[in-house]
Parts: sequence; C-alpha cells; structure tokens
Amino acid sequence: MPRSYLKEARRHVGPKKQRIGPIIERLAADHADAAIALRFRSPLELLVSVMLSAQTTDVNVNRVTQALFEKYRRPEDYLAVPQGELERDIFATGFYRQKTKALRGTMRMLLEDFDGEVPRRLEELIRLPGVARKTANVVAAELGEPQGVVVDTHVRRLSQRLGLTRQEDPVKIERDLVRLVPRADWGRFPHLLIWHGRRVCDARRPRCEDCVVNDLCPSSRV
Repeated sequence: MPRSYLKEARRHVGPKKQRIGPIIERLAADHADAAIALRFRSPLELLVSVMLSAQTTDVNVNRVTQALFEKYRRPEDYLAVPQGELERDIFATGFYRQKTKALRGTMRMLLEDFDGEVPRRLEELIRLPGVARKTANVVAAELGEPQGVVVDTHVRRLSQRLGLTRQEDPVKIERDLVRLVPRADWGRFPHLLIWHGRRVCDARRPRCEDCVVNDLCPSSRV
C-alpha cells in the first residue's frame, strides 16, 4: 500500500492517543468473553501451558494438559520421571525434545531459586529456561501482575492495521503499545486484539463492514 494513502488515512481517523480509549472500550464490549484459551488451575499449570503452546494451538495444548496435569502436580514430578517419559507425555504438542529440556530446566530452577513457586516478576520469569519475554508477559498478566503487553501474531497485525505502531519487531511493538495503552489495560488489551483478529479482522479477508472500530482504523479506509 502506498505510504501516501496510509498517511492520508491516518490523518482522517485522528491521533492514536485519542483513538486508543474508544478502541479498547468498543472491543471490550464486542468481545466481553475475551480471555486466555489455555486451561489451568495454578500458576505452575499456567507456566507449563504457555511453554507448551509454542508452535501449536491452544486447543492442542489443552488436550495434552488434561492428562498431563493429573500426573504432574509439582515441579518435583517433572524431574522424577525419565526424560523419555515426559517427552512421550507432551509429544503431541510438537518440538517435544526442546520443550522437555526447557520444562525440566525450569522445574529445577524453580526448586533451587524460587522455593518451588512460580515467580511473578518479569525479570525473574525470563531467567527460566525456555521462557522468553512473550511467555513471561503472558504468565505475569494472567497472574494479575502485567508488566508489559503480550505481542503475538494477532497483536502485531492488528496494532499495525489500527495504526498504533509502524514497527515490525515484537519488542519494539510492545514498546509502542506500553506507551499508548493505559497500564490498567495491559492485561486485557492483547486478548481483545487476539479475539478480534480471530473473529473479525482476518489476516487475508478482514471483515471491515462488521468491525466495531472501522471508523477508528486507517486500514479500513485504503
């Protein structure tokens, strides 16, 4: 899309600082059920679910963890079985060797450094093996202490379409969003974009005619 068209479209919808409030309010009303799709009952189960969700679907992870969480209830349980057994138990999530290595390393660190508890601070979470910034952000937010904005493929695509960022790198996108989105909304904002992306703002065929924020979106005008 020519930059001149995008620039003109952005001018018509107004500054992003003025649009972000109405965008959040409308999406929250339209997707009142927006929440994390992973099923968990404890901080440990949340952490494991998010780690397993890399390169697979939430539906697939939930299918695997239904039995997994009955067998593995504490960090010690993940270390008490042979590596091959844990690999078989999470095989269906894909990349099972790497994930098993990360899980066992994380459980070991939880026991050695955090008294077996899942830490809440981002700087502590990213110390855990296999836990990158996105995973840490998800865990912190779901534990009620968001310290950033989760950026996945939906958040990246919609924040760009809405003219909230021009960046491509997830870290830089997050930097733009935390400056723009009110801190009180850091936790729910990604869920709103994810659900809107799944239901309305499709990657290939966005349904702008059904979008509650189309008048606030520069991409709907080009």
